[in-house]
Amino acid sequence: MRLLIVGTLKGQLTTATKIAMENGATVTHAEDHEQAMRVLRGGKGADLLLVDVALDIRDLVLRLEAEHIHAPIVACGITNDARAAVAAIHAGAKEYIPLPPDPELIAAVLAAVANDSRELVYRDEAMAKVIKLAQQIAGSDASVMITGESGTGKEVLARYVHTRSARAKRPFISINCAAIPEHLLESELFGHEKGAFTGAVARRIGKFEEATGGTLLLDEISEMDVRLQSKLLRAIQERVIDRVGGTKPVPVDIRIIATSNRNLGEAVREGTFREDLLFRLNVVNLKIPPLRERPADILELAQHFVKKYAEANGVPLRPISAEARRVLSGNRWQGNVRELENTMHRAVLMAHGDEIGADAIITPDGDRLDLAKTAPAVAHATMAAEQVTRALVGRTVADVERDLILETLKHCLGNRTHAANILGISIRTLRNKLNEYADGGIPIPPAGTPGEYPRMPMMGA
Repeated sequence: MRLLIVGTLKGQLTTATKIAMENGATVTHAEDHEQAMRVLRGGKGADLLLVDVALDIRDLVLRLEAEHIHAPIVACGITNDARAAVAAIHAGAKEYIPLPPDPELIAAVLAAVANDSRELVYRDEAMAKVIKLAQQIAGSDASVMITGESGTGKEVLARYVHTRSARAKRPFISINCAAIPEHLLESELFGHEKGAFTGAVARRIGKFEEATGGTLLLDEISEMDVRLQSKLLRAIQERVIDRVGGTKPVPVDIRIIATSNRNLGEAVREGTFREDLLFRLNVVNLKIPPLRERPADILELAQHFVKKYAEANGVPLRPISAEARRVLSGNRWQGNVRELENTMHRAVLMAHGDEIGADAIITPDGDRLDLAKTAPAVAHATMAAEQVTRALVGRTVADVERDLILETLKHCLGNRTHAANILGISIRTLRNKLNEYADGGIPIPPAGTPGEYPRMPMMGA
Protein backbone atom coordinates (compact mmCIF):
# COMPACT_ATOMS: atom_id res chain seq x y z
CA MET A 1 0.00 0.00 0.00
CA ARG A 2 1.60 3.29 -1.16
CA LEU A 3 0.31 6.54 0.36
CA LEU A 4 1.18 10.01 -0.93
CA ILE A 5 0.40 12.80 1.58
CA VAL A 6 0.03 16.22 -0.04
CA GLY A 7 0.08 19.35 2.14
CA THR A 8 1.93 21.07 4.98
CA LEU A 9 -0.35 20.67 8.00
CA LYS A 10 2.53 20.30 10.41
CA GLY A 11 2.07 17.82 13.22
CA GLN A 12 -1.33 16.64 12.04
CA LEU A 13 -0.03 14.99 8.87
CA THR A 14 2.95 13.63 10.78
CA THR A 15 0.48 11.76 12.97
CA ALA A 16 -1.34 10.49 9.89
CA THR A 17 1.98 9.29 8.49
CA LYS A 18 2.77 7.38 11.67
CA ILE A 19 -0.65 5.70 11.70
CA ALA A 20 -0.36 4.78 8.03
CA MET A 21 3.08 3.26 8.47
CA GLU A 22 1.88 1.28 11.48
CA ASN A 23 -0.73 -0.20 9.13
CA GLY A 24 1.89 -1.29 6.62
CA ALA A 25 1.76 1.65 4.21
CA THR A 26 4.77 3.17 2.46
CA VAL A 27 4.42 6.94 2.81
CA THR A 28 5.75 9.74 0.59
CA HIS A 29 5.23 13.49 1.17
CA ALA A 30 4.68 16.39 -1.21
CA GLU A 31 4.10 20.01 -0.21
CA ASP A 32 1.92 20.98 -3.16
CA HIS A 33 0.42 19.82 -6.47
CA GLU A 34 3.59 20.36 -8.48
CA GLN A 35 5.67 18.26 -6.14
CA ALA A 36 2.94 15.61 -6.00
CA MET A 37 2.90 15.32 -9.79
CA ARG A 38 6.69 15.01 -9.86
CA VAL A 39 6.48 12.15 -7.37
CA LEU A 40 3.80 10.37 -9.40
CA ARG A 41 5.61 10.85 -12.71
CA GLY A 42 8.89 9.75 -11.17
CA GLY A 43 7.88 6.14 -10.66
CA LYS A 44 7.17 6.01 -6.94
CA GLY A 45 3.45 5.88 -7.63
CA ALA A 46 0.62 5.89 -5.10
CA ASP A 47 -2.42 3.79 -4.32
CA LEU A 48 -3.98 6.68 -2.38
CA LEU A 49 -3.50 10.45 -2.08
CA LEU A 50 -4.25 12.08 1.29
CA VAL A 51 -4.63 15.77 0.42
CA ASP A 52 -4.98 18.91 2.57
CA VAL A 53 -8.48 20.27 1.96
CA ALA A 54 -7.02 23.80 1.80
CA LEU A 55 -5.36 22.90 -1.51
CA ASP A 56 -7.23 23.11 -4.81
CA ILE A 57 -8.38 19.50 -5.04
CA ARG A 58 -10.24 20.02 -8.31
CA ASP A 59 -7.04 21.28 -9.94
CA LEU A 60 -5.18 18.19 -8.73
CA VAL A 61 -7.94 15.91 -10.06
CA LEU A 62 -7.71 17.60 -13.48
CA ARG A 63 -3.93 17.25 -13.54
CA LEU A 64 -4.17 13.55 -12.77
CA GLU A 65 -6.80 13.02 -15.46
CA ALA A 66 -4.77 14.94 -18.05
CA GLU A 67 -1.80 12.63 -17.53
CA HIS A 68 -3.90 9.46 -17.13
CA ILE A 69 -2.75 8.86 -13.57
CA HIS A 70 -5.31 6.90 -11.58
CA ALA A 71 -5.28 7.17 -7.79
CA PRO A 72 -8.16 7.95 -5.40
CA ILE A 73 -8.01 11.13 -3.31
CA VAL A 74 -9.05 11.47 0.33
CA ALA A 75 -9.25 15.04 1.62
CA CYS A 76 -8.27 15.96 5.19
CA GLY A 77 -8.57 19.10 7.28
CA ILE A 78 -8.17 20.40 10.82
CA THR A 79 -11.84 21.28 11.21
CA ASN A 80 -15.14 19.43 10.95
CA ASP A 81 -16.38 22.01 8.45
CA ALA A 82 -19.19 20.22 6.60
CA ARG A 83 -19.04 22.69 3.70
CA ALA A 84 -15.34 22.04 3.19
CA ALA A 85 -15.95 18.29 3.20
CA VAL A 86 -18.80 18.55 0.70
CA ALA A 87 -16.78 20.85 -1.56
CA ALA A 88 -13.83 18.44 -1.51
CA ILE A 89 -16.02 15.49 -2.47
CA HIS A 90 -17.69 17.52 -5.22
CA ALA A 91 -14.20 18.36 -6.49
CA GLY A 92 -13.37 14.67 -6.83
CA ALA A 93 -12.25 13.41 -3.41
CA LYS A 94 -13.62 10.01 -2.40
CA GLU A 95 -13.79 10.80 1.32
CA TYR A 96 -13.06 13.48 3.93
CA ILE A 97 -11.12 12.80 7.13
CA PRO A 98 -11.01 15.40 9.94
CA LEU A 99 -7.68 16.00 11.65
CA PRO A 100 -6.25 15.06 14.07
CA PRO A 101 -6.78 11.66 12.47
CA ASP A 102 -8.56 8.83 14.21
CA PRO A 103 -6.32 5.73 14.00
CA GLU A 104 -9.21 3.36 13.28
CA LEU A 105 -10.55 5.63 10.55
CA ILE A 106 -7.16 5.90 8.83
CA ALA A 107 -6.72 2.13 9.08
CA ALA A 108 -10.18 1.55 7.60
CA VAL A 109 -9.51 3.89 4.67
CA LEU A 110 -6.17 2.21 3.93
CA ALA A 111 -7.74 -1.26 4.12
CA ALA A 112 -10.56 -0.22 1.80
CA VAL A 113 -8.15 1.13 -0.81
CA ALA A 114 -5.72 -1.76 -0.52
CA ASN A 115 -8.68 -4.17 -0.50
CA ASP A 116 -6.83 -6.39 1.94
CA SER A 117 -10.06 -8.32 2.53
CA ARG A 118 -9.57 -10.12 -0.80
CA GLU A 119 -8.55 -13.32 0.90
CA LEU A 120 -7.99 -16.66 -0.70
CA VAL A 121 -10.93 -18.63 0.64
CA TYR A 122 -11.22 -22.21 -0.56
CA ARG A 123 -12.04 -25.72 0.56
CA ASP A 124 -12.53 -27.66 -2.66
CA GLU A 125 -9.76 -30.04 -3.68
CA ALA A 126 -9.73 -28.66 -7.23
CA MET A 127 -8.78 -25.22 -5.91
CA ALA A 128 -6.40 -26.68 -3.33
CA LYS A 129 -4.32 -28.18 -6.15
CA VAL A 130 -3.99 -24.76 -7.80
CA ILE A 131 -2.96 -23.13 -4.51
CA LYS A 132 -0.39 -25.86 -3.84
CA LEU A 133 1.22 -25.22 -7.23
CA ALA A 134 1.14 -21.46 -6.57
CA GLN A 135 2.95 -22.01 -3.28
CA GLN A 136 5.57 -24.18 -4.96
CA ILE A 137 6.50 -21.58 -7.60
CA ALA A 138 5.93 -18.38 -5.59
CA GLY A 139 9.53 -18.14 -4.41
CA SER A 140 10.96 -18.23 -7.94
CA ASP A 141 11.19 -15.43 -10.48
CA ALA A 142 9.48 -17.51 -13.17
CA SER A 143 6.80 -15.79 -15.24
CA VAL A 144 3.31 -16.99 -14.39
CA MET A 145 0.18 -17.18 -16.53
CA ILE A 146 -3.08 -17.31 -14.58
CA THR A 147 -6.06 -18.40 -16.64
CA GLY A 148 -9.73 -18.84 -15.87
CA GLU A 149 -13.15 -17.41 -16.56
CA SER A 150 -14.03 -13.86 -15.58
CA GLY A 151 -14.72 -13.55 -11.88
CA THR A 152 -12.76 -16.60 -10.74
CA GLY A 153 -10.20 -14.54 -8.78
CA LYS A 154 -7.17 -14.31 -11.06
CA GLU A 155 -5.87 -11.04 -9.61
CA VAL A 156 -6.37 -12.31 -6.06
CA LEU A 157 -4.21 -15.33 -6.88
CA ALA A 158 -1.59 -13.07 -8.50
CA ARG A 159 -1.31 -11.06 -5.27
CA TYR A 160 -1.09 -14.31 -3.33
CA VAL A 161 1.92 -15.37 -5.42
CA HIS A 162 3.55 -11.95 -4.96
CA THR A 163 3.12 -11.89 -1.18
CA ARG A 164 4.84 -15.27 -0.91
CA SER A 165 7.76 -14.35 -3.15
CA ALA A 166 11.15 -12.83 -2.36
CA ARG A 167 9.72 -9.60 -3.84
CA ALA A 168 6.88 -9.36 -1.32
CA LYS A 169 8.17 -6.14 0.24
CA ARG A 170 8.57 -4.44 -3.13
CA PRO A 171 5.78 -3.01 -5.33
CA PHE A 172 2.95 -5.05 -6.78
CA ILE A 173 1.82 -3.05 -9.82
CA SER A 174 -1.25 -4.02 -11.81
CA ILE A 175 -2.38 -2.77 -15.21
CA ASN A 176 -5.55 -3.84 -17.01
CA CYS A 177 -4.61 -4.22 -20.68
CA ALA A 178 -8.29 -4.30 -21.70
CA ALA A 179 -9.23 -1.06 -19.92
CA ILE A 180 -6.66 1.28 -21.50
CA PRO A 181 -6.93 2.44 -25.13
CA GLU A 182 -4.33 0.95 -27.45
CA HIS A 183 -2.61 4.29 -28.15
CA LEU A 184 -2.13 4.94 -24.42
CA LEU A 185 -1.17 1.46 -23.26
CA GLU A 186 2.42 1.68 -24.55
CA SER A 187 3.00 4.87 -22.57
CA GLU A 188 1.35 3.35 -19.47
CA LEU A 189 3.65 0.34 -19.66
CA PHE A 190 6.94 1.89 -20.70
CA GLY A 191 6.54 5.56 -19.81
CA HIS A 192 7.34 8.51 -22.04
CA GLU A 193 9.61 11.51 -22.37
CA LYS A 194 8.42 15.10 -22.38
CA GLY A 195 7.06 16.07 -25.78
CA ALA A 196 6.90 12.47 -27.05
CA PHE A 197 3.31 13.08 -28.16
CA THR A 198 0.52 15.61 -27.71
CA GLY A 199 -0.23 15.87 -23.99
CA ALA A 200 3.16 14.56 -22.82
CA VAL A 201 3.85 17.64 -20.70
CA ALA A 202 6.63 15.98 -18.68
CA ARG A 203 8.58 12.76 -18.38
CA ARG A 204 6.37 9.94 -17.05
CA ILE A 205 7.69 6.71 -15.57
CA GLY A 206 5.71 3.68 -16.77
CA LYS A 207 4.52 0.59 -14.94
CA PHE A 208 7.64 -1.41 -15.79
CA GLU A 209 9.92 1.05 -14.03
CA GLU A 210 7.39 1.60 -11.25
CA ALA A 211 7.39 -2.15 -10.55
CA THR A 212 11.18 -2.50 -10.56
CA GLY A 213 12.21 -4.87 -7.80
CA GLY A 214 8.67 -6.17 -7.49
CA THR A 215 5.93 -7.77 -9.56
CA LEU A 216 4.05 -6.46 -12.60
CA LEU A 217 0.59 -7.93 -13.26
CA LEU A 218 -0.56 -7.69 -16.87
CA ASP A 219 -4.27 -8.27 -16.42
CA GLU A 220 -6.23 -9.58 -19.44
CA ILE A 221 -3.10 -9.60 -21.60
CA SER A 222 -5.02 -11.30 -24.41
CA GLU A 223 -6.55 -7.90 -25.22
CA MET A 224 -3.17 -6.28 -25.96
CA ASP A 225 -2.64 -5.27 -29.59
CA VAL A 226 -0.29 -7.66 -31.39
CA ARG A 227 2.02 -4.78 -32.42
CA LEU A 228 2.63 -3.85 -28.79
CA GLN A 229 3.22 -7.50 -27.93
CA SER A 230 6.56 -7.42 -29.79
CA LYS A 231 7.79 -4.57 -27.56
CA LEU A 232 6.59 -6.42 -24.50
CA LEU A 233 8.45 -9.53 -25.62
CA ARG A 234 11.69 -7.58 -25.92
CA ALA A 235 11.19 -6.05 -22.46
CA ILE A 236 10.73 -9.51 -20.93
CA GLN A 237 13.65 -11.08 -22.81
CA GLU A 238 16.19 -8.29 -22.45
CA ARG A 239 14.98 -6.81 -19.14
CA VAL A 240 15.17 -3.34 -20.68
CA ILE A 241 12.46 -1.00 -21.89
CA ASP A 242 12.34 2.05 -24.14
CA ARG A 243 10.26 5.00 -23.01
CA VAL A 244 8.10 6.49 -25.77
CA GLY A 245 10.27 9.23 -27.27
CA GLY A 246 13.31 7.99 -25.35
CA THR A 247 16.82 7.67 -26.79
CA LYS A 248 18.35 5.00 -24.57
CA PRO A 249 17.14 1.72 -23.03
CA VAL A 250 16.23 1.60 -19.35
CA PRO A 251 17.01 -1.57 -17.35
CA VAL A 252 14.22 -3.07 -15.24
CA ASP A 253 14.07 -5.87 -12.68
CA ILE A 254 10.58 -7.32 -12.39
CA ARG A 255 8.64 -10.53 -12.23
CA ILE A 256 5.80 -10.82 -14.74
CA ILE A 257 2.43 -12.34 -13.93
CA ALA A 258 -0.21 -12.27 -16.68
CA THR A 259 -3.87 -13.22 -16.69
CA SER A 260 -6.34 -14.12 -19.39
CA ASN A 261 -9.91 -15.33 -19.56
CA ARG A 262 -9.42 -16.40 -23.18
CA ASN A 263 -7.77 -19.47 -24.69
CA LEU A 264 -4.42 -18.04 -25.75
CA GLY A 265 -3.65 -21.13 -27.80
CA GLU A 266 -6.63 -20.29 -30.01
CA ALA A 267 -5.55 -16.63 -30.08
CA VAL A 268 -2.15 -17.75 -31.40
CA ARG A 269 -3.84 -19.78 -34.14
CA GLU A 270 -6.03 -16.78 -35.02
CA GLY A 271 -2.97 -14.55 -35.27
CA THR A 272 -4.04 -12.18 -32.47
CA PHE A 273 -1.39 -13.29 -29.98
CA ARG A 274 2.30 -13.98 -30.51
CA GLU A 275 3.33 -17.56 -29.91
CA ASP A 276 6.83 -16.57 -28.72
CA LEU A 277 5.31 -14.18 -26.16
CA LEU A 278 3.01 -16.94 -24.90
CA PHE A 279 6.04 -19.21 -24.40
CA ARG A 280 7.80 -16.47 -22.44
CA LEU A 281 4.82 -15.79 -20.18
CA ASN A 282 3.54 -19.32 -19.75
CA VAL A 283 6.45 -20.77 -17.81
CA VAL A 284 3.95 -21.83 -15.15
CA ASN A 285 0.20 -21.93 -15.76
CA LEU A 286 -2.16 -21.58 -12.81
CA LYS A 287 -5.56 -22.53 -14.20
CA ILE A 288 -8.38 -21.54 -11.85
CA PRO A 289 -11.43 -23.78 -12.29
CA PRO A 290 -14.83 -22.07 -12.54
CA LEU A 291 -16.84 -21.99 -9.34
CA ARG A 292 -19.34 -24.56 -10.65
CA GLU A 293 -16.46 -27.08 -10.84
CA ARG A 294 -15.41 -26.50 -7.21
CA PRO A 295 -18.70 -27.01 -5.35
CA ALA A 296 -17.12 -27.26 -1.90
CA ASP A 297 -15.99 -23.64 -2.26
CA ILE A 298 -19.48 -22.22 -2.82
CA LEU A 299 -20.74 -22.35 0.76
CA GLU A 300 -17.30 -21.55 2.18
CA LEU A 301 -17.12 -18.38 0.10
CA ALA A 302 -20.78 -17.54 0.80
CA GLN A 303 -20.15 -17.59 4.55
CA HIS A 304 -17.02 -15.47 4.08
CA PHE A 305 -18.95 -12.83 2.13
CA VAL A 306 -21.82 -12.82 4.63
CA LYS A 307 -19.38 -12.01 7.43
CA LYS A 308 -17.60 -9.39 5.33
CA TYR A 309 -20.73 -7.48 4.29
CA ALA A 310 -22.49 -7.80 7.65
CA GLU A 311 -19.52 -6.01 9.21
CA ALA A 312 -19.27 -3.47 6.39
CA ASN A 313 -22.97 -2.56 6.59
CA GLY A 314 -23.33 -2.74 10.37
CA VAL A 315 -26.04 -5.41 10.29
CA PRO A 316 -26.35 -8.58 12.39
CA LEU A 317 -24.35 -11.60 11.29
CA ARG A 318 -26.96 -14.20 10.32
CA PRO A 319 -26.34 -17.86 9.45
CA ILE A 320 -27.35 -19.15 6.03
CA SER A 321 -30.46 -21.34 6.22
CA ALA A 322 -30.53 -24.89 4.90
CA GLU A 323 -32.85 -23.91 2.02
CA ALA A 324 -30.62 -20.98 1.08
CA ARG A 325 -27.63 -23.31 1.07
CA ARG A 326 -29.49 -25.60 -1.32
CA VAL A 327 -30.20 -22.67 -3.65
CA LEU A 328 -26.57 -21.54 -3.56
CA SER A 329 -25.21 -25.02 -4.18
CA GLY A 330 -27.59 -25.62 -7.09
CA ASN A 331 -26.77 -22.46 -9.04
CA ARG A 332 -24.28 -22.61 -11.95
CA TRP A 333 -22.58 -19.25 -11.12
CA GLN A 334 -21.77 -18.11 -14.63
CA GLY A 335 -20.16 -15.02 -13.10
CA ASN A 336 -18.15 -17.19 -10.69
CA VAL A 337 -16.88 -15.77 -7.39
CA ARG A 338 -17.71 -12.20 -8.38
CA GLU A 339 -21.35 -13.13 -8.97
CA LEU A 340 -21.50 -15.06 -5.70
CA GLU A 341 -20.02 -12.11 -3.81
CA ASN A 342 -22.62 -9.70 -5.22
CA THR A 343 -25.40 -12.19 -4.46
CA MET A 344 -24.33 -12.54 -0.82
CA HIS A 345 -23.98 -8.77 -0.46
CA ARG A 346 -27.62 -8.44 -1.55
CA ALA A 347 -28.61 -11.29 0.76
CA VAL A 348 -27.06 -9.57 3.77
CA LEU A 349 -29.03 -6.41 2.99
CA MET A 350 -32.33 -8.17 2.19
CA ALA A 351 -32.39 -10.79 4.94
CA HIS A 352 -34.71 -10.49 7.93
CA GLY A 353 -35.27 -12.74 10.90
CA ASP A 354 -32.69 -14.99 12.45
CA GLU A 355 -31.34 -16.50 9.22
CA ILE A 356 -30.54 -15.64 5.63
CA GLY A 357 -33.32 -17.50 3.88
CA ALA A 358 -33.82 -18.48 0.26
CA ASP A 359 -36.01 -15.41 -0.23
CA ALA A 360 -32.92 -13.25 0.28
CA ILE A 361 -30.90 -15.11 -2.37
CA ILE A 362 -32.04 -13.00 -5.29
CA THR A 363 -30.91 -11.72 -8.68
CA PRO A 364 -30.13 -8.02 -9.25
CA ASP A 365 -33.71 -7.67 -10.57
CA GLY A 366 -35.15 -9.01 -7.31
CA ASP A 367 -36.19 -12.48 -8.48
CA ARG A 368 -35.36 -15.49 -6.33
CA LEU A 369 -32.22 -17.07 -7.72
CA ASP A 370 -33.73 -20.55 -7.94
CA LEU A 371 -36.92 -19.25 -9.56
CA ALA A 372 -35.35 -16.83 -12.04
CA LYS A 373 -36.70 -17.53 -15.51
CA THR A 374 -34.29 -18.59 -18.23
CA ALA A 375 -35.11 -17.87 -21.87
CA PRO A 376 -36.54 -21.11 -23.39
CA ALA A 377 -34.01 -21.15 -26.23
CA VAL A 378 -31.11 -20.72 -23.83
CA ALA A 379 -32.44 -23.39 -21.48
CA HIS A 380 -32.98 -25.81 -24.39
CA ALA A 381 -29.49 -25.17 -25.78
CA THR A 382 -27.93 -25.65 -22.34
CA MET A 383 -29.80 -28.92 -21.80
CA ALA A 384 -28.92 -30.18 -25.28
CA ALA A 385 -25.24 -29.33 -24.78
CA GLU A 386 -25.16 -31.15 -21.46
CA GLN A 387 -26.85 -34.21 -22.98
CA VAL A 388 -24.32 -34.31 -25.83
CA THR A 389 -21.45 -33.97 -23.38
CA ARG A 390 -22.77 -36.79 -21.21
CA ALA A 391 -23.17 -38.99 -24.31
CA LEU A 392 -19.51 -38.53 -25.20
CA VAL A 393 -18.09 -39.36 -21.79
CA GLY A 394 -16.50 -42.82 -21.63
CA ARG A 395 -16.19 -43.25 -25.38
CA THR A 396 -13.02 -43.38 -27.47
CA VAL A 397 -12.10 -40.66 -29.97
CA ALA A 398 -12.21 -43.26 -32.76
CA ASP A 399 -15.80 -44.23 -31.88
CA VAL A 400 -16.95 -40.62 -31.79
CA GLU A 401 -15.17 -39.84 -35.07
CA ARG A 402 -16.75 -42.87 -36.80
CA ASP A 403 -20.28 -41.98 -35.71
CA LEU A 404 -19.78 -38.36 -36.76
CA ILE A 405 -18.60 -39.38 -40.23
CA LEU A 406 -21.37 -41.91 -40.80
CA GLU A 407 -24.13 -39.67 -39.49
CA THR A 408 -22.89 -36.79 -41.68
CA LEU A 409 -22.78 -39.08 -44.71
CA LYS A 410 -26.32 -40.24 -43.98
CA HIS A 411 -27.44 -36.61 -43.68
CA CYS A 412 -25.91 -35.98 -47.14
CA LEU A 413 -27.77 -38.97 -48.61
CA GLY A 414 -24.52 -40.75 -49.37
CA ASN A 415 -22.91 -37.84 -51.25
CA ARG A 416 -19.20 -38.27 -50.42
CA THR A 417 -18.07 -34.86 -51.68
CA HIS A 418 -20.70 -32.96 -49.73
CA ALA A 419 -19.99 -34.93 -46.56
CA ALA A 420 -16.23 -34.33 -46.85
CA ASN A 421 -16.80 -30.58 -47.21
CA ILE A 422 -19.00 -30.49 -44.10
CA LEU A 423 -16.49 -32.55 -42.12
CA GLY A 424 -13.56 -30.41 -43.28
CA ILE A 425 -11.56 -33.37 -44.60
CA SER A 426 -10.44 -34.44 -48.08
CA ILE A 427 -12.52 -36.82 -50.15
CA ARG A 428 -9.56 -39.23 -50.12
CA THR A 429 -9.47 -39.23 -46.29
CA LEU A 430 -13.21 -39.85 -46.20
CA ARG A 431 -12.97 -42.80 -48.60
CA ASN A 432 -10.11 -44.33 -46.60
CA LYS A 433 -12.19 -44.06 -43.41
CA LEU A 434 -15.22 -45.63 -45.09
CA ASN A 435 -13.14 -48.52 -46.45
CA GLU A 436 -11.77 -49.07 -42.94
CA TYR A 437 -15.30 -49.14 -41.48
CA ALA A 438 -16.57 -51.48 -44.24
CA ASP A 439 -13.70 -53.89 -43.56
CA GLY A 440 -14.86 -53.93 -39.94
CA GLY A 441 -18.35 -55.01 -40.99
CA ILE A 442 -20.06 -51.64 -40.40
CA PRO A 443 -22.85 -50.75 -42.90
CA ILE A 444 -21.92 -47.82 -45.15
CA PRO A 445 -24.52 -45.61 -46.93
CA PRO A 446 -24.52 -46.20 -50.70
CA ALA A 447 -22.74 -43.50 -52.69
CA GLY A 448 -25.01 -40.67 -53.83
CA THR A 449 -28.32 -42.56 -53.68
CA PRO A 450 -31.23 -41.48 -51.50
CA GLY A 451 -32.61 -45.00 -51.35
CA GLU A 452 -33.01 -46.92 -48.16
CA TYR A 453 -30.09 -48.56 -46.47
CA PRO A 454 -29.73 -50.27 -43.10
CA ARG A 455 -29.78 -47.86 -40.20
CA MET A 456 -26.34 -47.74 -38.63
CA PRO A 457 -26.06 -48.44 -34.93
CA MET A 458 -24.52 -45.75 -32.72
CA MET A 459 -21.44 -47.65 -31.71
CA GLY A 460 -20.37 -47.48 -28.10
CA ALA A 461 -23.64 -45.92 -26.95
